[in-house]
Amino acid sequence: MAAVLMGLGGYLPPKVVSNEDLSATLDTTDEWISTRTGIRQRHTVIDGLATGDLAVEAGAKALKSAGHSVIDAVVVATTSPDRLCPAVAPEVAERLGLGTVAAFDLTSACSGFVYGLATAAGLIASEAADTVLFIGAEAFTTLVNPADRTTSPIFGDGAGAVVLRRGEPEEPGALGPFDLGSDGSRADLLAIPAGGSRQRSANGGPGHDAVPTEDWYLRMMGRPLYQQAVERMTRSADTALKKAGWTVDDVDWFVGHQANVRIVRAVAEELAMPEERTAVNIDRVGNTLAASIPLLLNDLAADGALRPGARVLLSAFGAGLSWGSTVLEWPDLSVESVH
Repeated sequence: MAAVLMGLGGYLPPKVVSNEDLSATLDTTDEWISTRTGIRQRHTVIDGLATGDLAVEAGAKALKSAGHSVIDAVVVATTSPDRLCPAVAPEVAERLGLGTVAAFDLTSACSGFVYGLATAAGLIASEAADTVLFIGAEAFTTLVNPADRTTSPIFGDGAGAVVLRRGEPEEPGALGPFDLGSDGSRADLLAIPAGGSRQRSANGGPGHDAVPTEDWYLRMMGRPLYQQAVERMTRSADTALKKAGWTVDDVDWFVGHQANVRIVRAVAEELAMPEERTAVNIDRVGNTLAASIPLLLNDLAADGALRPGARVLLSAFGAGLSWGSTVLEWPDLSVESVH
């Protein structure tokens, strides 16, 4: 049996922050940001809006797209949960009226969507669930230092969701072979030092007063991270293609995690993927971590660029370090625009 895509939805919070807006408070310019990242604007949460709220909105749209309300499990991929404890997924399930179904979170940063697809496929393969609502949702701008011009312009908030059902491997929408990997020896390349048990147990016990303010925000080592992203995504995507028996010529759309347009273009070049078949929407939404790939798929489908029967290659890379890729043939879905 296979996990088959039957619904897709996305949501972006209403506040839009342009590069010009950031330039008013940061030592930066629209040209500096856009030439280095490809980003021109991003959506951000305000007034108490949190990851769970975004997840509910995207989940509702995915359920509507699927025309299906019977869900056996809810999985939320996020690195910016509403609280450290408990998981946000059970509350999302309750707010969507799904009852007391199995519900849990997973954390794999920007690789969260691909890891989550594999997890949902595993639930279906093990017969723990016939249908799974899987959501990638992030309010990650709350974890980025607004005074840091190297990280603040990069990230945006949003959520993307899919409904998966039990089906046959030959069906349109069936998720293909997965390639997943990680390298914990490079965890510090992208990390938030404070907030976890390591920081809380330091110096004899809990204590927030001694923690430098910047430790509560994301730290990123850009150059080595870029190199790792290009190398790992390229190898992972190539492995997934080989497992599926596809070549690059068989791929209609390469949908890579939108971390930086230079990374996406570099991976496409390494794969010999033509630019016209390489999807990009980072200019409008920024890096939305686990929500990145489903939001991009939603854009492509809503615009009519992603048609039934198209062969799609998905690949992501993120903190951990972690990476993953998979393939699928696009099914016939009804999708609403998020813009």
